[in-house]
Amino acid sequence: MRVLYRDKSEQHELTVYDTKRLYGEQGRFRVLQFSDDAVQGALDLEQPSRIVLEYPRAMLHLMERNDPQYSRVFVVGHGIGTIPSYLSDRQVKVAELDAEVVWISQHFFGYTGPEIMVGDGRELLEREKSGTYDYVVIDAFSASGTPEQFTNQSFFAMVKDRLDADGAVLLNVFGRSGNDTLVNAIYTTLGKTFAYTRAFAFPAEPNDVQNRILMGSHRPIDVQVRQMSGFVEQRLEEGYIIEG
Repeated sequence: MRVLYRDKSEQHELTVYDTKRLYGEQGRFRVLQFSDDAVQGALDLEQPSRIVLEYPRAMLHLMERNDPQYSRVFVVGHGIGTIPSYLSDRQVKVAELDAEVVWISQHFFGYTGPEIMVGDGRELLEREKSGTYDYVVIDAFSASGTPEQFTNQSFFAMVKDRLDADGAVLLNVFGRSGNDTLVNAIYTTLGKTFAYTRAFAFPAEPNDVQNRILMGSHRPIDVQVRQMSGFVEQRLEEGYIIEG
C-alpha cells in the first residue's frame, strides 16, 4: 500500500492510497478511505471506467431495472463520484457536505462528472420542487454511519414529495450482518412512507459490518438477481420508527 494523501477534514479522517490487492483481487487500485478503515470508493487504474465496488453496481441495476427511461437523479454523498460519473449523460444533481472530498475526487480520481453542490444534502434537496426526480440516492456517511437526518420519517416524507409519481429512493447503509436494530428501524421507517420496499445485502460473516441497500418506491420493485453483483434480498425484522 502506498499512501498518497492523508488529512482530517471537518467531517472525516481521509486517506487516499494505491494498492495492488483489493478484496482479494489483484490489480492496480486507488482507494478513498474514511474513518475506521471504511472504503468509500475505489478506482481500477488499469480500467478507470469500470465500477469496482459491488454496491454501486447493484444500485444502478435497481434503477435501470425499475425505470429504464429514468433521467432525473439527486445524489446525496459523492465519494469519488462513481455513481454521478456513470450518470453523466442524465440530469443529475450531486450534494456533498465535505468540500475536501470533492477536491480529492477531482485531484486523485479524475472526476469530471456533473457539478457538485457543497452543502447539507437534506437542505439542498428541500430546495427542489415537488415531483422533480425519478430517483433520490442516499450514499452519505459520518464516522457513526448514515446520519439520522437521512433516515427519519420527516426526511422520507420530503423525499417522497420530491419524487415523481413513479419515483423511488435508494439508500446505501452500513449495518451488522444478521439482525441489526438500526437497519431494521431505517427499513421500517421507510415502509411507513413508501408502499413498496425491499432490502438487499452483500453476504458477510456473522456480526461483520456490511453494505445494505434499501429501496422505497411508489410501485412494486423488480430485481434480476444475477445483475445484483452478489447482493441478495433480505427479510428484515420489524423495527422502531425513527421520528424527526
